[in-house]
Amino acid sequence: MSEPIDFLLWVRGTGFDLALTLFVISVILRLFEIISLGRKIDLAEPRGEEFGPGMKTILTRMVPAPGIARRQPLTVIGGYVFHIALLITLFFFVPHIELFGETIGITWPGLPNYIVDAAAVLGIVAMLAVLWHRLTNPVMKILNTREDWLVWLVTFLPLLSGYIAYHRMIDPYPLALGLHILSVELLLVVFPFTKLMHAFTLFLARWYNGAMSGRRGVES
Repeated sequence: MSEPIDFLLWVRGTGFDLALTLFVISVILRLFEIISLGRKIDLAEPRGEEFGPGMKTILTRMVPAPGIARRQPLTVIGGYVFHIALLITLFFFVPHIELFGETIGITWPGLPNYIVDAAAVLGIVAMLAVLWHRLTNPVMKILNTREDWLVWLVTFLPLLSGYIAYHRMIDPYPLALGLHILSVELLLVVFPFTKLMHAFTLFLARWYNGAMSGRRGVES
């Protein structure tokens, strides 16, 4: 792969197939592992239902708990901005939608490029702000682990490399696009084995907490 085009063809072909296969298999195994653990049989008489409180907890936990936004405004605002920006760039950029169409056979309308581009910039700025906060806040410096830094890096690189590729800031273009795709593949490979799995387990865990509280007749 001496030429940039050879590198691009490999990451778009073999590299992507390998990363996607590992991602899908690993996520399925992790979810099976979690669900198969089950839960202890609760012999106490239920004092309420489970489904409604479980769904309520999913919704209410989407909003920060009272006081957190005041104590950690940068973390809360940066987190919301980043996640929204990531969703927009991933699911509403037309070339990404076309890739989803080729992979799973489903497409949907995209957003204008300038909106996606603005979202990417906001996402990059938000992630850099969160990084700065982690590096300067004494408590965050203690709490952060090597896994947290790895998760930040593999999440940040696709946004940054995608912005660089879209604006053709690296020449030749096949190299820039290939690096972007490679960064996405790195994210796919790391995803199932880190805290990034919360994207799949988040709602399941929240529903379970709410359901158990509802069964006991207490607020979650």
